[in-house]
Amino acid sequence: MDCHARRVLRLNRLDLTDFRNYATLTWRPRAAIGILFGPNGSGKTNLLEAISFLVPGRGLRGARGVDLPRRGGAGTWAVAGRFETVMGPAEIGTGTVAGGPADRRVFRLDGASPRNQGEIARRAAAVWLTPRMDRLFQEGASGRRRFLDRLVWALEAGHAREVAAHDAAMSQRNRLLAEGRTEPAWLAGLEDAMARHGVAATAARIALTRRLNETPEDGRVPEAFPAARMTLLCPIADRMAVSPALEVEDWLRAMLAANRGRDAAAGGALVGTHRSDMELADRRTGIQAAMASTGQQKALLLGVILSHARSIAEVRGFAPLLLLDEPAVHLDAARRLALFGALRELPAQVFMTGTDLEVFQPLAGAAEAWRTEDGALVEEKGFAGGTGLSSGGGV
Repeated sequence: MDCHARRVLRLNRLDLTDFRNYATLTWRPRAAIGILFGPNGSGKTNLLEAISFLVPGRGLRGARGVDLPRRGGAGTWAVAGRFETVMGPAEIGTGTVAGGPADRRVFRLDGASPRNQGEIARRAAAVWLTPRMDRLFQEGASGRRRFLDRLVWALEAGHAREVAAHDAAMSQRNRLLAEGRTEPAWLAGLEDAMARHGVAATAARIALTRRLNETPEDGRVPEAFPAARMTLLCPIADRMAVSPALEVEDWLRAMLAANRGRDAAAGGALVGTHRSDMELADRRTGIQAAMASTGQQKALLLGVILSHARSIAEVRGFAPLLLLDEPAVHLDAARRLALFGALRELPAQVFMTGTDLEVFQPLAGAAEAWRTEDGALVEEKGFAGGTGLSSGGGV
């Protein structure tokens, strides 16, 4: 099956400038599945991270802007991608501007500044799984919330705008409270924005959760990756289950106004969409991810991602890019084979990393493999049937 014969989102070219360990790089992936392999520290994850910056959000690592420029470079960084999308060809770029703040990242869409990040999200989406997520259910809620929002952004392009607007208003309110500035009108305006955008963001999370939970177990995702039931842990979502959205906005607005003193002492709002959490459980057995083994947790997360990719393809006409960093770790041989089989059938472009190409041999002939070394890529030409492009600084 040629997944590119379908309407899919496809990255045809990636250009890097002074990003992480890459001075310059041009990479032209061609296959539905791309494998990046090499020793730890050679730049495999950096390439996945670069792709992740071509969609809204803080990227695959959640890195600070000051950590992204190449050491010894100009102090700025840039990533650009050329895509085939359901809306036609698109060129998306992002990075920092010379002389500008190191932590201020700008976007370009077909050479111009987009009006908002929603314009980017309407054309491209990506979902990822990284080794850090192996502890997703043992650590704080922020990582689970980021994972959830990444799934939501792939379903609802406007979600990125709602979350960004909520967080911007919250940051301003936090600053005013920290400075002891209690101008009622100003605070009320910020709290109104937090309530409106927070309820909208929660509604999108609810929609995503409902869609995942209602996805039938129809055999499209292998049994090795059990269907999951997702539960939102969020007072706003709880109220939205029994009250209209406008009433929930009024409730949240009143809560924020009443808690200004407490929030000032705490250093931030103690109620809001920014404190939402979620949990996963095996739909068949009821075992919660937090109580499962690391391998079982990874199988649940992979099941969510595989099901989500197919669901989004049905809703939006294209599946998100899948960025899987070390996906074979913690999977036994049977689950690895099941994963590779599922990826071959998935209507999505997939990029994976690993230290050992041997692990990916079941994909030989159906995927491309590239070795990362010294800030460059070298194609393993025999892996995909012997066709390839010359490589130096770029491919």
